[in-house]
Amino acid sequence: MRIGELAERAGVSTRTLRYYESRGLLPAADRGANGHRVYGDDALRLVAQIRTLQDFGFELEDTRPFVECLRAGHPAGDSCPDARAVYRRKIAELDGLMAELRSARDHLTAQLARAEALPSPCGAGGSDTDLPLCGG
Repeated sequence: MRIGELAERAGVSTRTLRYYESRGLLPAADRGANGHRVYGDDALRLVAQIRTLQDFGFELEDTRPFVECLRAGHPAGDSCPDARAVYRRKIAELDGLMAELRSARDHLTAQLARAEALPSPCGAGGSDTDLPLCGG
């Protein structure tokens, strides 16, 4: 298939495909008699693997072991040890981010509890609309 057809079927631009090719992720296509790039069906599978991983937050370079695994003839891009190592690294990264988010949430929860324990400048049960800090 030509580059335009591959781009359409994969849901990416031709520029993206050329970029993947320049980064060594998509094998250089054969050139037809007219000089146009011609790709096999395996290229669609490689692009789909790259896009799926990027949708999950992987950097483009992180997709390399998965692509190389597919290009080596394995049935799945994550069946090779290097790809599984990237999974482990990404999971550790996500665990760290989740810990940071939990810490930020705990801090905000404590701040809210502290703020709610303070006397309200709006008064209890009174009209809040006359005070600028009370929604009025």
